[in-house]
Amino acid sequence: MRVIKRLSICLVFILGAIGTAQAENTVIAARVWPAQDYTRIALESTRPYSYKISVLKNPDRVVIDIENIELNQIIKSLGDKVLASDPYIKQIRIAQFQLNVVRLVVDLKMEVKSNVFTLLPTGDYKHRLVLDIYPLQDPLMVMIAELDAVENAGGTVNMPQETSNPTQSRVIVDPVPAQQVEASEPGTTDEIKAVKSVEVAKSTEVTGPIEIASADAEAKKSSFSNSNINKDAGRYFGKDSRQITIAIDAGHGGEDPGARGASGSREKDVTLMIAKKLKAKIDNEPNMRGVLTRDSDYFIPLHNRVVKARNMRADLFISIHADAFTNPAARGSSVFALSERGATSASARYLAKKENESDLIGGVSLNVKDPVLARTLLDLSQTATINDSLKLGKEVLGQIGDINKLHATRVEQASFAVLKSPDIPSILIETAFISNPEEERKLNDDAYQDKLVSSILAGIKKYFSTNPALAKTKVAME
Repeated sequence: MRVIKRLSICLVFILGAIGTAQAENTVIAARVWPAQDYTRIALESTRPYSYKISVLKNPDRVVIDIENIELNQIIKSLGDKVLASDPYIKQIRIAQFQLNVVRLVVDLKMEVKSNVFTLLPTGDYKHRLVLDIYPLQDPLMVMIAELDAVENAGGTVNMPQETSNPTQSRVIVDPVPAQQVEASEPGTTDEIKAVKSVEVAKSTEVTGPIEIASADAEAKKSSFSNSNINKDAGRYFGKDSRQITIAIDAGHGGEDPGARGASGSREKDVTLMIAKKLKAKIDNEPNMRGVLTRDSDYFIPLHNRVVKARNMRADLFISIHADAFTNPAARGSSVFALSERGATSASARYLAKKENESDLIGGVSLNVKDPVLARTLLDLSQTATINDSLKLGKEVLGQIGDINKLHATRVEQASFAVLKSPDIPSILIETAFISNPEEERKLNDDAYQDKLVSSILAGIKKYFSTNPALAKTKVAME
């Protein structure tokens, strides 16, 4: 009997030691990215991990049990990272649920769609666990319905039906009352052994809203009013006067910082500043409006930027970037269009490859199947659109050349994923080399930014002076 007791005690100690060793996965970072499109929680750690997820009701919350991680200060601080202004998350609570199991409870402000996935190490990141919280109704589609109702002389707003989450989550009983889970903070990351205690709907990558920053509801209405069309309308629109919509895409964002300058500037910040200024300039033009693919610091997959522009029935798509190179002496501005036949230069090919890796760094779920994306990117012919893109790029490049040295004196082409709209002339502008100390200073200078956006707008207007915008079919992608 004594021998059995001793063996039992030894076994307990051994199992305890093994459990402790397994729990030593180190959580090194936790981030929360709130936006109207969706809120993302990213947990980063040194090793892969396994987890279980539950979607609970009354009240609405998402519970993630992460196995074999240590409840350190980084995890405990996650709750502090949730902003009161977050549109979807009320709070995050963290506690030690079982031996070697840390429970993360995300209390929600409303019923949502959730998508959980893991990412392998890439770029500067280690293993990541990502939780995306989406609204049930895509705010972009709601806005389109409202604008269509206004345009149709006060017609009824028909709210779009939710179709991107065909699998409904099963509600289960919360194994531990929510009150018993102590609040704490940020997170960890690892990989997945995806043992899911509930079939959580794998929501389609939401196309999200294109924010019309600095425009209130009345501005939205008036922007579609015939009274806004001035006597010069024919200059841009031809016979059928209407408003021109220009989608402005601030490159990178959120988990994807883009290139970094010698003084620490991040491409995602510079591009957002320039994009907002360009939108403001465009909005001041009669019969033009700008729409932003993102209006704050969060990540959008490349194909979603394309889909957003198409959903807004944009006439042009302008993607703003700031290049980087290993040699800090590299400088100058460039403009790129899509190529279906290979890159026009080795540098264009290199740049397209680098920009297309944004999805790997920013983090896209490979489990998502998006029929809208398929219809967007598999269009049979883009030749006419590419020709228009080259014309637009030439006019913009010529104007930018008046304020900055050009890295390339012609519009270059390569297979940029973000330019693959089959029916919207699209260009990518590398405004300058953020890796060049002098150009980095320019990119952060308000006066230079104003000159830059004025030159881009001048190029856009010159393009439309010889290529009037045609009437757009009012069919959003469904």
